Amino acid sequence: MVQGTANWNTEETQEWLQQYVDDWVAFYRKHTGDGHVASYIPELKNADPDDLGIVIIGKDGMSVKSGDTEIPFTMQSISKAITFIVACMERGVSYLLQRVDVEPTGEAFNSIMHLEMKQVKKPLNPFNNAGAITVSSILPGDTSNERLEPVFQLLENMLGHRPAMNHDVFKSERDSSTRNRAIGYYLLEVGFLESDLDVTLETYFKQCSIDVTIDDLARIGMILANDGMDPKNDVEIIPRQIARITKVLMLTCGMYDASGKFATYVGIPAKSGVSGGILAAVPPRVRDESMPFTRGCGIGVYGPALGDEGNSVAGIRLLRHIATQWDLSIF
Repeated sequence: MVQGTANWNTEETQEWLQQYVDDWVAFYRKHTGDGHVASYIPELKNADPDDLGIVIIGKDGMSVKSGDTEIPFTMQSISKAITFIVACMERGVSYLLQRVDVEPTGEAFNSIMHLEMKQVKKPLNPFNNAGAITVSSILPGDTSNERLEPVFQLLENMLGHRPAMNHDVFKSERDSSTRNRAIGYYLLEVGFLESDLDVTLETYFKQCSIDVTIDDLARIGMILANDGMDPKNDVEIIPRQIARITKVLMLTCGMYDASGKFATYVGIPAKSGVSGGILAAVPPRVRDESMPFTRGCGIGVYGPALGDEGNSVAGIRLLRHIATQWDLSIF
């Protein structure tokens, strides 16, 4: 642990931080063998299970990168946080929360058990598949491309470039997602969807197929950590209320049915995807000055070997270690 310095932007201290992170990534790469790449979407099986990388970007511009940082991967369920933000911006927070709740389910991300057994009047949160598909149906536009235009625009505003959609993954998801189609038909039957089922599902499959890197995720996380403001130019990209609601949902629902454990042992708002990505937002904390990133940071992690809940095995262990060593937990 690096201690005894208040200025973390010196070349010497950044070299220390870099060495620590390099060592931690090398250590936790050994744990990639404890998981398996997602196989229910055929195209995702092509990922290398031994990949592991992390990018941390602070509000003050300091950054640390280590491991496999340049590999593009699709957002998958991380996109649910983005479409939730866009739906709130386009339709209003109150409108959206009348149609999707903010409660954890305790069930697998692709389950509808809670909908059937509890006879709820709306999906319990926007980060399980039922809730995310409902949000996709709320996005304005007649076609999937029209609905995704504000999603791409928001990403471009945050990243400084427009990400691309991975058409191979999209086709793979579209042609293999029997479960999501079943969820869609159930949502249609009970009246949760606000638009045509085929357009809604195509929108959902496409949003999950947007390519990003962990540098992109860290930049998104940094803006969320800063309550929607881009610290580079003090421009509000996401309204504060929406950014804060999103972080709460990330903390309580963002890691599938392992969200409670992640909140307990890591304590950072985060959203994962079955491609192996994790987006994390660390708000400013009142901490000893010997800790780095006390003003907040965004973190992007990539490790496609997944555990039973669908989260990166080595990625979560790496995040837990860093959160403990640098006291990043918001609690």
